[in-house]
Amino acid sequence: MGQEEIVEGILIALIAGGHVLLEGVPGLGKTLLVRTLADALHLKFQRIQFTPDLMPADVIGTNVVMEAPGGQRRFEFQPGPVFGNVLLADEINRATPKTQSALLEAMQEKSVTVAGRTYPLPGPFFVLATQNPLEMEGTYPLPEAQLDRFFFKLLVRFPRSEEIETILDRTTEADEPRAQPVLDGPRILHMARLARQVPITDDIRRYAIAVLLATHPDKPEANPATRQFVRYGSSPRGAQAMILAAKIPAILDQRYHVSRDDIRTVAHAALRHRLILNFEGQAEGIQPDLIIDKILQTVKDPVMAATRTHA
Repeated sequence: MGQEEIVEGILIALIAGGHVLLEGVPGLGKTLLVRTLADALHLKFQRIQFTPDLMPADVIGTNVVMEAPGGQRRFEFQPGPVFGNVLLADEINRATPKTQSALLEAMQEKSVTVAGRTYPLPGPFFVLATQNPLEMEGTYPLPEAQLDRFFFKLLVRFPRSEEIETILDRTTEADEPRAQPVLDGPRILHMARLARQVPITDDIRRYAIAVLLATHPDKPEANPATRQFVRYGSSPRGAQAMILAAKIPAILDQRYHVSRDDIRTVAHAALRHRLILNFEGQAEGIQPDLIIDKILQTVKDPVMAATRTHA
């Protein structure tokens, strides 16, 4: 309730084949959102509660000694909870970097390697990780390399008063509504292939590139806010995420092409976790969304700029 933007962002990432990092204070329904998504999809749902004592083998699995009927012993791989379709990595920043890195190969390569042998993960494979931005004691912030693997970072906002009233009506009554399965794995993979076929013009692609370059303080496209508060901008994965994600709202709006508004709609979710603030930006408490707002206001449309230059 009241999180329509989050729901749409998760569905876009699911169809695009990317992973999502959900950030919000406890009690806003992040885990319920993921469970509801699993109910609506005919897919295998797995949950990992990340804690400081969690080991990589608890995530990806390990080889165990099995005894055959003849008395012989052999190693057999026991898959971990990562072998599912929808994986909830709850409070991912509470695990140590060693355990966090166990998800890197799974998220990027869709496979895991144990004892020199590679095991493919079932498709589709979708990671939804949650973290609490307030409680930082005893946590391990995700490194930039792993943050870059997330397609979107979505901020779960606090609901308004009328939305809280509806939430209370739904959660304190006798009836407990549950979602029914409406999509399965092959259908999701088919939708992902369809989304990639949506055309995008060279001008729109150049606009997305200009937005990406404007996140780097040493580029000509950078604005004063970027130069003042950003140490390093987004990787090319940010542009990939913007373009691929922008194709899906075009389909939802029954359009067969990507517009500049589509790029602007997904820019915050695709870029906010890929901006590295400098010391001044951190000391001032600057939010990446503020930088992205300034970028979207100042980046010129390539077509309009070329028209004015020609005139």
